[in-house]
Amino acid sequence: MNQASQRRDPHAVRRRGRVRFFMPPEWNEADVHRLRKAIIRILCVLSVLAAGLTAVATGAQASVPNRWGFAHVNLTSGIPDPAHQAGSWAPGFNVSVAPGGVGQTYVTFPQLAIDGGVVHVTAIAQTAYWCQAQKWGPVGADLVAVVQCYKYGGGPVFTPYSIVFEQSTGILPAPQAFGYVHHDGSSIVTQFNSAGPANSVLPVVAGVWNVTLPGLGSSGLAGNVQVTAVNSNQPARCKVGGWSSALGAQTVQVRCHNATNVPLATGWTLTYQRERAITGAAVPPKNFAYTFDNTPANPGPYAPVPPQVNYNSQGGTNTVQTAGLGQRLVTFPKVGVLQDHVQVTAYGTGPEFCNLVTLWNTSGNVAIVRNVVCYNGGTRVDQPSLSTYTSAF
Repeated sequence: MNQASQRRDPHAVRRRGRVRFFMPPEWNEADVHRLRKAIIRILCVLSVLAAGLTAVATGAQASVPNRWGFAHVNLTSGIPDPAHQAGSWAPGFNVSVAPGGVGQTYVTFPQLAIDGGVVHVTAIAQTAYWCQAQKWGPVGADLVAVVQCYKYGGGPVFTPYSIVFEQSTGILPAPQAFGYVHHDGSSIVTQFNSAGPANSVLPVVAGVWNVTLPGLGSSGLAGNVQVTAVNSNQPARCKVGGWSSALGAQTVQVRCHNATNVPLATGWTLTYQRERAITGAAVPPKNFAYTFDNTPANPGPYAPVPPQVNYNSQGGTNTVQTAGLGQRLVTFPKVGVLQDHVQVTAYGTGPEFCNLVTLWNTSGNVAIVRNVVCYNGGTRVDQPSLSTYTSAF
C-alpha cells in the first residue's frame, strides 16, 4: 500500500514517530484524533511523574534519611524520662527499659528494627562511672541495645545514662559531613560516610587505632567526634586519642582501656559530625550544637576555637567554664528545646575518661550541661573533652 492509499484508507496502520495506531473498521478520523490526544496527555503525565520520582530519589540520596532514637535512661525497668527521649518512630510509641544483670539494661527503641548503625552512651554519675554498649540489633519491629555500666576498677553498677542510636545512608553536600564506624577490635562491622568513600581503620598498638574518614576533610579542625566502647565480655572504655583534619579526610585516633588504665583491644563506635546533629537524620533538627573544650585549664567562660569546632545551628556562641577541679560547665544558647540529648567523650592520649555529673538543664532555649566531669582513675582531673547537644526539633 503506497502513502496516498494509506491516507485514503481510514483503517490502515498509522505511524507517528515510534507509536503505531491500528484503527478498527468502525472508527472514523474523529475517533483517531481523540485517541491521539488522550495518548499525548498520558505521556505528559508519565513524564511529570518520572521527573518527580527522579527528584525524590535525588533528594533522598542527598540527605541522611534513616533511623535514629535517643533516651535518658534513669531507671532499670519501664519507660524512661519522657522529656529526654525521641526518635524517628511514629507518634504513640516510647522507649522502654528492662533489667539484665547487675548494671545491665536492655533499651528498646520502638519501630527501629534494622541492622547496622552505631550506639553512643554517656554515664550520668557523681563519681568515676562509665557505661559501654554491649550489643544492639533488631528484635521484631524494634531495635534493642544492651548497655552495661561500671565503676572504676570494674565493679558493675547501675547509673543513669544517655544513649543514642542512629543509622544512615546517602550523600551530603559540603561543608556538611557525617560519618561513623563500628569496629569490633579487629575489623569494621559497619560504617557510613556522607561523601561516599569507604572509611578505614588502621591498628597502631594494642588498644589504639587510627580512623580515616575520606571525603569529609576540612582545612582545619571542624566538627565533633564521639567515641564509645563496645564489649560484651569485660569492662571497656574508649575515647578520642587525637584528631587531625586535612582537605582530603578527617583522621581520628581511638584509644581504649580496661577496667583500670591498661590499654585494651576492644570494640568501639565512632561518629564524626559537621553541621549535622548527632542523630544524623534526613531533615536535621533546627536546634543542635557541639563544642570541643580543648583548653580545660581556661577558667572561662570562653568560646573554643577554631569556631568550626564550636558550632551552634541557631548562631549562638557556645561557652565553657570551670565548675571545680575536673568539672566544666557547658552552655549551648538558643538551641535548648525539649526533647533533647547530650553525649560527651574524653580527649587525649592518656587513660582519662569523662561523664556527666548530673542531667543537663533545658530552659528558655538554653541548654546547660552542669557539668562535664573527667577522671583519671577515681580522681577528677582537668581534661579536654568533646560535647554534643541535639534537640528533636
